[in-house]
Amino acid sequence: MTERRTARRYDLSLPVNVRLPIGRELKPQNGRTRDISTRGVYFTVQNDMAPGAEVDFTLTLPAEITRGNEVFVRAHGRVVRVDRRTDDGHETTGVAAVIERYDIIRGESPRS
Repeated sequence: MTERRTARRYDLSLPVNVRLPIGRELKPQNGRTRDISTRGVYFTVQNDMAPGAEVDFTLTLPAEITRGNEVFVRAHGRVVRVDRRTDDGHETTGVAAVIERYDIIRGESPRS
């Protein structure tokens, strides 16, 4: 199989808040990223999602990763693949999404 990714992928396990765009009935879900790049993200959540669905998600890159301040990432994308998974004995849904746009918001400097 040939690798099709053009952006470097980072193995990062971070909390992520996922929601379907306004007009949908589902409530926001908390999940966890498995990996992320500038073009896509893979995360796990408890509820099911469908390929083709639009998603908004928010995550925080901690200062340890950014080597400075916390960085907040708000993104909009589209689900391209859904996997049923078992993590630590619990059923979860793995979601691969392409990122269509994102905003980066830098946090304040840590106070001494």
